Amino acid sequence: MGILSGNPKEEPLHSGEVFHLWTHLHGTKELLVTLEVLINHTGDHDLKILLGDLKDNCIKQEEQQVETLLKESGIRLPPAPPERPNVEVQDIPAGARFNDPEIASMVSKEIAAGMVVASTIMGLSIREDIAEMYGEFHTQKAEYGAKLLKINKEKGWIVPPPLMAK
Repeated sequence: MGILSGNPKEEPLHSGEVFHLWTHLHGTKELLVTLEVLINHTGDHDLKILLGDLKDNCIKQEEQQVETLLKESGIRLPPAPPERPNVEVQDIPAGARFNDPEIASMVSKEIAAGMVVASTIMGLSIREDIAEMYGEFHTQKAEYGAKLLKINKEKGWIVPPPLMAK
């Protein structure tokens, strides 16, 4: 039996796993604050609900799971930016406010980038529990991406490239 056989949770992390887990956690902490700011800027009810759900039931859970894994492995955690206060959208000056279509586009890009990160970490992991955890993260992000795409289409916020019509 080698060092990498048996219970995956008892296997040591390799340097690539440590780097990517730590970097992902750092980015996740920043994304949580970004979502707080974007929720403050959002005027559309459906988008605000989706962003709150994404923050609380996807990104926050990722943060907690990765943080627990790093703590158990004795890895120092990255710093977290301070939380932002809740503000009313009408209190943000019009010239300083993000518009709902811009917010939807930014969050769509964040979701897509998060799926790439999840796929990368799945591919480099040699611990099955980490690969499975990031597979779940990938699936959950794909589900939120689909929900956001639906909102984008319903609201007319999609700016399509030239369409091929024959």
